[in-house]
Amino acid sequence: MMIRFFLVLAAGVALAACQPAIPDSGRGVGFGDDFVDRQRARDAALANGSSLPAPVPISAAPLNAQPAAGSAEATAAETARILAATRPSGLGNDAATNSGVAPVNASPSNPAPVLNSAGISNENNFDAVSGQRSIDADAARLASNRSQYQVIQPEALPDRTDTGPNVVAYALQTTHPRGTQKYRRTGFNKKAKFDRACAEFASADQAQIEFLSRGGPAKDRKGMDPDGDGFACNWDPTPYRRAAQQG
Repeated sequence: MMIRFFLVLAAGVALAACQPAIPDSGRGVGFGDDFVDRQRARDAALANGSSLPAPVPISAAPLNAQPAAGSAEATAAETARILAATRPSGLGNDAATNSGVAPVNASPSNPAPVLNSAGISNENNFDAVSGQRSIDADAARLASNRSQYQVIQPEALPDRTDTGPNVVAYALQTTHPRGTQKYRRTGFNKKAKFDRACAEFASADQAQIEFLSRGGPAKDRKGMDPDGDGFACNWDPTPYRRAAQQG
């Protein structure tokens, strides 16, 4: 029993020895004995009339000396100058910050600007317009214009009197692409006849109408369709077919 008591007591003493020392809270956080000693020595020196610390040395450079270009002092001086020029008291007074031109300060105390009416058209000049026209004259002119206004009613389109071939209907009746032979063609000098015959027409539509009116597409008396596809002078039915599909 006594052995157990001594073992517990030894363990307690060992744990107490491992605990760190608790600092004196009265001294403040971060202050050691050295700081306290220096503070007491300074207070004692001041109480005995000892000399004060040496003053800060003063530079012998002249006060109007300009800082070196690019230095921190020069940058600070330029920044201070710009800020002074842009404060409300000096806003717009520094021409150097405005490309050398002194801007105009907007202030209620400024006089009203002088308007130059030279060159203004009569339409924009109220005095000139009021001297030339009046409200009554404008009303009379408006009434005159209304009396001349006419509404034209739409009319039905007249019936077609042309009984010739219709290239649009022909394009929709066919389905084969251009260049596909459908009809037999014979003869000599097909290229020369084709060039000579097609040169007579201002457009391929006119050539196709003439071709159909002369027995085409089965017959080609003028040589306008040498490949036998039924389309004269390179006429193409594709645009008409595409328009019908989109409609």
